This record gives sequence, structure tokens and C-alpha cells, in this order.
Amino acid sequence: MDFFGIVTSLLIAWLSCLFLIIAWNKKLNLPPGPFPLPLIGNFLQIKSGEIVSSLLALRKKYGDVFTVYLGPRRVIVVCGYEAVKEGLIDQGNDFGGRGTAPSFDKVYKNHGLAFTNNNERWKQMRRFSLTTFRNFGVGKRSIEQRVQEEAKCMLDEIRNKKGSPFNPRDLFGTITTNIIVSIMFGNRCDYKDSELLSVTRMINDCFHKMSSFWGQLYDTYPRVMDFLPGPHHKISNILVDLLAFTEKKVKINQGTLDLSNPRDYIDCFLIRMDQEKQNPATEFNMANLLSSTLQIFFAGVETTATTLTYGCLILLKYPKVKEKVQDEIDQVIGRHRQSSIEDRNKMPYTDAVIHEIQRYSNILPFGAPHSVTCNTQFRGYNIPKGTDVFFMLGTVLWDPEKFSSPEEFTPQNFLNDDGSFKKNDAFLPFSAGKRICIAEGLARMELFILLTTLLQNFDIKPVVNQEELDITPVTSGFGQFPRAYQLYITPR
Repeated sequence: MDFFGIVTSLLIAWLSCLFLIIAWNKKLNLPPGPFPLPLIGNFLQIKSGEIVSSLLALRKKYGDVFTVYLGPRRVIVVCGYEAVKEGLIDQGNDFGGRGTAPSFDKVYKNHGLAFTNNNERWKQMRRFSLTTFRNFGVGKRSIEQRVQEEAKCMLDEIRNKKGSPFNPRDLFGTITTNIIVSIMFGNRCDYKDSELLSVTRMINDCFHKMSSFWGQLYDTYPRVMDFLPGPHHKISNILVDLLAFTEKKVKINQGTLDLSNPRDYIDCFLIRMDQEKQNPATEFNMANLLSSTLQIFFAGVETTATTLTYGCLILLKYPKVKEKVQDEIDQVIGRHRQSSIEDRNKMPYTDAVIHEIQRYSNILPFGAPHSVTCNTQFRGYNIPKGTDVFFMLGTVLWDPEKFSSPEEFTPQNFLNDDGSFKKNDAFLPFSAGKRICIAEGLARMELFILLTTLLQNFDIKPVVNQEELDITPVTSGFGQFPRAYQLYITPR
């Protein structure tokens, strides 16, 4: 066949695919959306590295529920409080599956708690993890003591800086890593421990790379990108190294395990493995132990550290808010007693500020992908079983129907007229429904105790003029980040 014949054949095949897509989409009664091209999907409508802003632009045209194609992968996008609530809560069973996450799936291979689409495996891992966290005191005194211990170590580390300016991101990353280390592995580490610092950097680096142009490109075309060079390969390399770190910790626990006296999450899992070793179908195996441990570890470090970093930047921008929080700390806690989670109920303004920091920062604009577990009817449309769904949590946290001036930092979003704390159903930074973050209680405890301990003992000041501080987020493919900055921390 000559060149003209080859081109003609390819054109006919391409046009045939177009007609098939049109006919198939019409038959399925999917939510509306931009027309996908064969193989590349809606690549032309979704800017690489700017998936969030691209999806928000499509929302303006197609409404709160629409369909996009990331390459050949069909995704239903759900926006706004009402639609997200209907999906995650009212129809939680239908939307309770885990969607495709190529960057993670390549390494986890459908194991663990957070990134498995095996429903029975997910149920068992989640039930076990929730029970273990409760037994070790998430929401109880023992975990609170671990957070308070870390808060004291934070104060010592800050004093060692002797007033020199620094970016607090590394400090907060080390602190949150240490808290999770103590829960998952039993003992905290010194802040200068090389392994602790390496793990903290790897987690942060991995999170940023997944949110980059290359990370989005890989998640859209994983089968192609596996064969092409580029920085996207570093994502899986980092996850593999983190799994090796986790495996090393597991082996240490295996060598000192006391079946009657579990010390941490890994011990509890190893004991359960021993109890079910005669069950060939058990989900309590080494692959699920390593993957579940790392997934909890990863999630428990990055989002809280980023939220604390963002929170300090916001308080630098709004010093009167910071001073009002410090006044409430002085009235309720004083200057000498360490804060506890019980203080939160007596500190409505501080609680409102922390909620508003989480709402405004919107660290994970669409959280982890979901999928429908059966053929599902939703708002008059049909969604075939197995279809991925993005619940745009950022459109809930910034929903103008639920929050006043959502694009501004406004603690009054969580305060009644009399100054008491006001709950808001649209506050969903941890998602909602069956897949809600299992470490929500721990994260909220960390944010309150660490931030109040910092502001109780120190004052924070910007290196640049207040007017130069920019608190608008740096939005990328997977997460949002505060802009890099430095601050002075001086004793009060």
C-alpha cells in the first residue's frame, strides 16, 4: 500500500472511531461534557499541569455533573455541595469504590487500604485500621500525649534557630512524620535523624511530582508514559524506596514481637497475620501490611504539614487574626500549661480559624478518585459500573451557597453572631461517606495542639512586608500548596 493509501486508511479508522464514540455516548446517557477524540480523549480541553482549573472551566459550561476523558479513561466530575453530598452520602454505597490512580497503582498493585478496588480487602483493612487506631488512642489520651510530646520537641527545635528566618515547611514535615512514626512504628526519632529527614523529603517530593505536569501526564497516559523517559518515573522510584523503608521497620518489629503486648500498628497487623496464617484467603498478608502502613503514613504526613505551613502564611498575612487567637490562648490556656484537645471546646475563635485555614487552603481539590460499584443512576444520568468519579471537594469548600466570600480568608464562616463556633455541613476537607479519611481525628488534634503550642510560646513575623505576602494557592495536578516563604519566630 502506498503512502496515500496508508493515510486514507488511518483517516477512515479515525473517523469510524469518532462515529462509534458518538453513538455509544448517546446510548449510555452519560452526563454532558466536551467531545472526546479517539485515544487522546479531552486532552485539548484539559491543560497539562492545570487539571483543577481546566475542570472548573468545564463546569461553567456543562454544570455540576459532567463527563471528561483523560486519554481513554472516562471520568465523571461532580461539583458543588449538593451534588457531592448526593454522591458521597446519599448514594454512598454506589460511589464507594476506589478509582484508578496510576501513579499509586503501579507500586501498590491493588494492595493496602487506600488504593485497592477490591471491596472485601478494603473493608477488612479499613475495619482493622480503625479498630487499631482506637485501641492506640486516636481521639483518646495516649495519642494526645504523643502529639503533646512532639509539640514540646517543636519548641526546642525553634529555640535552636535563635530567631533566624526559615521556611517552616521542613520543620512541620518532620514533626508530622515523627507523630505517625510513633503510631505506626512505636518510637519517635531525633529531628536530625538522617532516615527521618530522608523519608520526610521523599514524601514531600513525591506529592509535588504527582501534582506536576509530568505526574498528570502519567496519570492520563500511563501505558505510553511507562516507555518514555522523564521525571514521572521518579514517582514510582520514591514509592518503592518508601516501601523498602516500611519493610525495614516491619522486619525490626518481627524480630522483637511479643504476641501478647502489641506496641504499634505494625505489631497489631503481625499478630493478626499470625492468627490467620492457616487461612489461605486471608487479606492479612505482608503485601497488605506494607501497602496499608505506607498509605496511612503518606497521608498522615503531607496534608497536615502543608496545612500547618499554609496556616502560618495566612496568619502572617492577617496579624490581627493571629493576635486574637493568641488572646484566646492566654485566656483559656495561659502561658505555662500545655494545650490539650479538651481546650478546643472553650476556644471557638481559634477553632474557627483552624477550620477556615483548612477550608481556604483546600490542599486536595478533588481528593482521591472514586468509582461506582454498580450501574448507577445519578441526577437523571446513567453511570456504568467501574466508571471513575472525581468529587471536587474544593468546589464544596469554596461553595458560595455555603460560605460567605469563599475566595477570601474569613473565620466568620465558622462563627455565630454571639461568637460561638458554628458547624458547616460543607466543611469536607477529609471527604465524606464510606471513604472518609480514617485519620481525621488525628489530623484535627495535630492542627489544634501544634498551632496553639506555637502561638502560645512564640510570635511569628514575616521576612517581607505584609503587603507582599501572597496567600493565593499554587494549584497543580494533584494538590494545592502555599507559596514558598520565610518567617521569624521570636519568644513572646
